[in-house]
Amino acid sequence: QVQLVESGGGLVQPGGSLRLSCAASGISFSIYTMGWYRQAPGKQRELVAAITAGTSTNYADSVKGRFTISRDNAKNTVYLQMNSLKPEDTAVYYCNAWNSLVRRDYWGQGTQVTVSS
Repeated sequence: QVQLVESGGGLVQPGGSLRLSCAASGISFSIYTMGWYRQAPGKQRELVAAITAGTSTNYADSVKGRFTISRDNAKNTVYLQMNSLKPEDTAVYYCNAWNSLVRRDYWGQGTQVTVSS
């Protein structure tokens, strides 16, 4: 059974930082592209950042220079370090695991991030 379990969300003031974690089980984690997506109320889900098995990364323009995605294959975990948070970063953040060979992906349940004073 595949599970992606996010943690680390919460309420933070503008300019603050949070670190999200996503622990995966039931998959060969090291071969998956791992991504963080977010969905704000009334908006479509969007890609925030992704990291390939080869550790290449890409970011949404809105978070470049503020967010950093990383992975620890020994712990089957992907991280999203979020700095200089803005109110517009408020959303539910979802972890995604994508296997490009079989074209199949999995989603976590999401974690709420709220940036507000």
